[in-house]
Amino acid sequence: MAFLSVLPSASCRLAPMRLYTLSKRHFVLVFVVFFICFGLTVFIGIAGPNVIETSVARTDLNNSLKLKPFNLSSPPLSTYNQQLWLTCVVELDQHDVSLKRNVTMTVKVLGVVKDGSTPYVNNQVHNRTRLLSCAQKCSEIIVAHLGYLNYTQYNIFVSFEDLNKLTYAKNITFTWKTYNPTFSQVEIWFRFVFVVLTFMVTCLFAHSLRKFSMRDWGIEQKWMSILLPLLLLYNDPFFPLSFLVNSWFPGMLDDLFQSLFLCALLLFWLCVYHCIRVQGERKCLTFYLPKFFIVGLLWLASVTLGIWQTVNEVRDPTYQYRVDTGNFQGMKIFFLVVATTYILYLLFLIVRACSELRNMPYVDLRLKFLTALTFIVLVISIVILYLRFGAQVLQDNFVAELSTHYQNSAEFLSFYGLLNFYLYTLAFVYSPSKNALYESQLKDNPAFSMLNDSDDDVIYGSDYEEMPLQNGQAIRAKYKEESDSD
Repeated sequence: MAFLSVLPSASCRLAPMRLYTLSKRHFVLVFVVFFICFGLTVFIGIAGPNVIETSVARTDLNNSLKLKPFNLSSPPLSTYNQQLWLTCVVELDQHDVSLKRNVTMTVKVLGVVKDGSTPYVNNQVHNRTRLLSCAQKCSEIIVAHLGYLNYTQYNIFVSFEDLNKLTYAKNITFTWKTYNPTFSQVEIWFRFVFVVLTFMVTCLFAHSLRKFSMRDWGIEQKWMSILLPLLLLYNDPFFPLSFLVNSWFPGMLDDLFQSLFLCALLLFWLCVYHCIRVQGERKCLTFYLPKFFIVGLLWLASVTLGIWQTVNEVRDPTYQYRVDTGNFQGMKIFFLVVATTYILYLLFLIVRACSELRNMPYVDLRLKFLTALTFIVLVISIVILYLRFGAQVLQDNFVAELSTHYQNSAEFLSFYGLLNFYLYTLAFVYSPSKNALYESQLKDNPAFSMLNDSDDDVIYGSDYEEMPLQNGQAIRAKYKEESDSD
């Protein structure tokens, strides 16, 4: 496996990290800069435009309209609108009524071209059953979702076969939802800025390690050489293609890049916490294979869900996961089981590493810094997820509704800013300092031995472990006298 060639080999001499040379004041400054950069993106997002643009059409119901199809025309669209949703909410004339009923709807999607003709989209009429759930007010129903826009306007005919049986139905509100064109422009610019920044950080990190052999890199440095190029893909330099090509491919490519980077980040945490503690030969079968297996299952589940949704929506704009509830429930349970296994395994590795290496100099520093920064990032991510999705994140139809729950640009920029600045911070502290090459050449001087020792020397001790930090020549003279007396 070519990928494993960049992973750490046994008993290698580590290239010095900037982490070892930072004082407490410098550590505080690193965290302060991280929070300032992240807070700046959040404030820019708060001041930015709303992500979703809505257009509401309310229809009062009477006996004749309950039987006739609703003819709905979308607002004028451009490629900057990216996607289109049509949702509906049934309003009851009695607020104390609670009901759950399956409603059959027929949907026909027509695209309006420049000459005024309206060809079919997918050349068929779609029949779907939706659950109408009302408790004081009825839940929103997604009628159709178009993942990419081939036309500048759409006409959608919607009819409900069982709507005449709802004696309490007062009116029905249809809502068009699209991406705000202003937000699309903001997204393009910020993705471009993050792509440029990531490219610069990647080049600077590689430049700082150019004088050291790859076998001398630490486990964190080797993983950063993998994560930074993947972060470049996570920011998606091909994102503008979605505005130039009317196809589902750019969107699926973006989903693939995001899932690949996030799963690589999960694998990075497992390998680092295990590699710091376990020294010696690390066999692929026993060391790396279980980690690849767990994270690979998570990646496979996320990619399968994304491809499944995209392919079915291209074929049928009315498709939702609830249509295939049995398979989706099985996929969701599988994903949760694997995610729980990963979390328990990671917690086990963290506890073992911290308990065994807490008194080891330098190694303890690496553990504390990575754990502290990662904990901060995870807490912020959980808060953002809760604010974005709330309790609906685990509902049956949550995947189909994720993209409609952005409220403002802050929720978008916070995720991208958080992960980008997290990797930039790690790249800074794991890169060698300016004098790293000079320090590595002083390896024979015991006064510098701890700074440049391998993991084995730090954990199991070295010949100079108990030496006081004093003039190297005097120390050698002392040991020479002792050896002569022996």
